[in-house]
Amino acid sequence: MKIRPYGDTLNDGKIQLSFTLPLPCNAHGEETAKALVQKMGIHDVQIVHASPLNATFSFYIVYGTTHHQIDPTTITVTEIDSDTLTKSEIEAFIATHFDRPITFIGASTGTDAHTVGIDAIMNMKGYAGHYGLERYKGIQAINLGSQVENETLLEEAIKHNADVILISQTVTQKDVHIQNLTSFIELLEAEGKRDDFIVIIGGARINHALAKELGYDAGFGPKKYAYHVASFAVHLLKQKKDA
Repeated sequence: MKIRPYGDTLNDGKIQLSFTLPLPCNAHGEETAKALVQKMGIHDVQIVHASPLNATFSFYIVYGTTHHQIDPTTITVTEIDSDTLTKSEIEAFIATHFDRPITFIGASTGTDAHTVGIDAIMNMKGYAGHYGLERYKGIQAINLGSQVENETLLEEAIKHNADVILISQTVTQKDVHIQNLTSFIELLEAEGKRDDFIVIIGGARINHALAKELGYDAGFGPKKYAYHVASFAVHLLKQKKDA
């Protein structure tokens, strides 16, 4: 069964777009925005909102209709294949299957100065009511903060005998996160350390498929919390331990 976007009536093809153009917010800017959307194959175009960002940039919200349709049964998704546990279940799992604490070390690497992502996963207070790894029994959480070089992260992981390395990438302009994440895997492989750690990445533009493509064990995007990350890590650690 093929489907289209839904607005007022099922499969009516109604769609909304928003974008910025390097043009002043005036009649010419609006007509340019409209023409751009029409080139995308969208018709019945309406500029429902236009506002200046400064003297030379403008922002638009556009409604329109598309005839394009998709068969959702043809879409495949790369998902994380492990049970998600609660905080108490993770703590019990560690106590049952390991005779020592599990060490997680994390950082925002490269030039990324933002710590919101790594703090949400690691800091005791966590985020949105979900505690971070520092509060978990059986887990030693080491947060190195932001702007950590790949070489430094690896050195600290070796120093602390870490089991899991967490990398957060918040700033992703010009795909700098791809370059940085690729460089870290290349560093691990060059040092013969890739199999020594479970390596997990996270961020607003991260997903599991991208993580696997880049050579990581898992990737977590928006609306993922410490218990998602810890659940995956402890299950994989047990698999490696039992192998």
